[in-house]
Amino acid sequence: MRSAVLEALAFDEPVADRPRVRTSAEWVEYFRANRERRLPVPWDAPADFSADELETVIASLRAWQLGESSDAVQLRAMAAQYARDTNDPAFAEAMELFVAEEQRHGAELGRVLDRAGVPRKTWDFGDAVFRVFRHFLSRMESFVTVVLMVEVLALVYYAAVRRATKCPALRAVCAQILRDEVPHVRFQCERLAQMHRRRGRVGRALTGAATRVLFAGVALAVWIGHRHALRAGGYTFRRYWKRAHARMALARRAADPRAYRWA
Repeated sequence: MRSAVLEALAFDEPVADRPRVRTSAEWVEYFRANRERRLPVPWDAPADFSADELETVIASLRAWQLGESSDAVQLRAMAAQYARDTNDPAFAEAMELFVAEEQRHGAELGRVLDRAGVPRKTWDFGDAVFRVFRHFLSRMESFVTVVLMVEVLALVYYAAVRRATKCPALRAVCAQILRDEVPHVRFQCERLAQMHRRRGRVGRALTGAATRVLFAGVALAVWIGHRHALRAGGYTFRRYWKRAHARMALARRAADPRAYRWA
């Protein structure tokens, strides 16, 4: 994530040297091309999970698999409306392709659960709370902000799972997810930069403060629900908290319109 985000952080650089925000059409091209850039997954390799892995990693993974498999009906509908409002039809397609990539992650994680002989979840308390919470988000900006937070935490979570498991297939799936999540973060950051472009200094400060408070709550909820898997991957609460907030700080700066040059 660092290499993908730091290029958008040079507020003091001359405007001409700052990156530009990619158009929605360019993101559509990226997502289409990325469908063909898949890492090989050794599905034929043995998938013998230890009792510890089943109790920590796999038990936690069931909830993430459910979340990754979401049909994202509300997000897609809001994206379609936002595309019409901003006269940017490619935005809706880019969001559709983003959702499809997340669902592909869910499908591969589901295959891992199947091989472990563990049933997939059809309901999870944390996922249910998140879904209810989303229904109160009436603006595209708010929805994208929450999605960005989850993507940032996914970078920490899947890195931990990859370290915690000895299963070759799961390690490969995590590697693919981590590779995909980096552009996902950049995609959401750029959309937020566009949305915040006309906002004044005070408005940006208030938005940043609200984002920090909300992220702290989301990060704490992820720790409470998945601390056993995170610990298995080498994270104490302190290390997890610092890593999550450091990554989110980079993402917030990459979502700042001052980091880009604008036509």
